[in-house]
Amino acid sequence: MKRFAISAEPFEIAPLRQRLLADQAGAYASFEGWVRDHNEGQAVRGLFYESYRELAEAEGERILDEALQRFDISAAACVHRTGELAVGDLAVWVGASAAHRGPAFEACRWIIDEVKSRVPIWKREKYAEGEQSWLHPEN
Repeated sequence: MKRFAISAEPFEIAPLRQRLLADQAGAYASFEGWVRDHNEGQAVRGLFYESYRELAEAEGERILDEALQRFDISAAACVHRTGELAVGDLAVWVGASAAHRGPAFEACRWIIDEVKSRVPIWKREKYAEGEQSWLHPEN
C-alpha cells in the first residue's frame, strides 16, 4: 500500500491513521490543510489543485523515505487532493507515528514543508470577484 497518494476524491483520515499504529509507537502527530476563505486580502471561494500524478507520488514516497531516515519515527503517510475544492475542504493530510511525540511532530512538519516545496502539485485560487490565480507552492 502506498504511503503517499494523490486523491481526486475526498478521503477519510481514520483509516490512514490506523495504518500508522504500531506497538513501538507511543505517539502520533498529524497535520490537516484545509481550504480557507481568504488569501492576501482577497476573499477566496475555492481552489483547484492539479498535479503530475506519477511524478508527484514518486517524489512523495521519496520524501517519506527521507523522513524515516531523518527522524526517529516508525511510520509516516501523506495524501493530497486534486481537483475542485470548496472552502473548508480537506486539501492535504500528513501523519507520523513514533515512540515519542517530539520526533512525530518534527517529522510531520518537515514532511508537509517538503511536499509543498518538492511535489509537483499546482494550486489555482478562485476569488469571490470571479478572478482566478495560480499560486506559488509555498502559499
